[in-house]
Amino acid sequence: MVCGLASCLVLLFWLDFLFFVPTPVPALLRSAITTHVHLSLTILFSLVYIFSSFPAASCWFILLAMSVHDTLPVHLEFAVQMTCERCANKVRAALEGKPGVKSVSIDVGKEQVLVESALTSAEVQTLIESTGRRAVLKGFGGSEQDLVSAVAMLSGPGTVQGVVRFLQLAEERCLIDGTIDGLEPGPHGLHVHTLGDLTLGCLSCGEHFNPFGRQHGGPGDSERHVGDLGNIVAGPDGRASFRLEDSQLKVWDVIGRSLVVDTEEDDLGRGGHILSKQTGNSGERLACGIIARSASLFQNPKQICTCDGVTLWEERDRPIAGKGRSKADTDTPSAHL
Repeated sequence: MVCGLASCLVLLFWLDFLFFVPTPVPALLRSAITTHVHLSLTILFSLVYIFSSFPAASCWFILLAMSVHDTLPVHLEFAVQMTCERCANKVRAALEGKPGVKSVSIDVGKEQVLVESALTSAEVQTLIESTGRRAVLKGFGGSEQDLVSAVAMLSGPGTVQGVVRFLQLAEERCLIDGTIDGLEPGPHGLHVHTLGDLTLGCLSCGEHFNPFGRQHGGPGDSERHVGDLGNIVAGPDGRASFRLEDSQLKVWDVIGRSLVVDTEEDDLGRGGHILSKQTGNSGERLACGIIARSASLFQNPKQICTCDGVTLWEERDRPIAGKGRSKADTDTPSAHL
């Protein structure tokens, strides 16, 4: 019905334009306009036929059009090793004018770089470090007052590890920004699980977070687990750097739960396998971490971790946790600044 009305309106507009092009318009221009209108009408009638014959296609077209929007820029606060304006100018030159970077603000005295960008935090960090300076992400926030933010540090029995950040931009808009290393190239399922229990590794994280008792699905489906975040894709180097937006996930509902990345691709409930409607048949649990509340912009003054003596810059080059993390561990040398 909606598609039929919309098609009629567009059709009337083009017919009006075709038959009422002012006569003073030069003949050549009028001919070009008429040809363009004829082509547009042909396409339009084809779409009307398809939508009339296949109602599902019209619904798909509307949903696709509604889902297209620009990636929302967020503010990323980095601590960057800088000692002079020359350093700041190099960092500024590496960022300004790059696609996806909206604004850059630098405070040399505080060794602080604030970037408003639609790029992932890992992509911005790479741009900064292309100048030869270390950078550490300290804060993560939206353009307006954020509701809450959280972070999950993922690790497992293998080499996979990563950091994923959650930012609630609005009641129905959650931004998920992350980087996970050590993956096999290709897609991997990513899900929020019910329990923040790592006593048995990822096996004790419980099932997918599913407070409404629905079947498994994809991030764009209405019928899905709240914890269904779809797939992330690792490149040839084993790194998956991603930024997702989700309308069902609420950060305040998942703090204290866990985030798990799987060995295989999530079929989004469409694979026909016996596990498709339960887990997306995405294989074994590869790495996981507890989702904890985190600092937003300008809320992280940390320069040294009191629990293990690791400074901000040493932390940049050390594992997230485990062997090699502690400053007392001589197997991992301190960073050379």
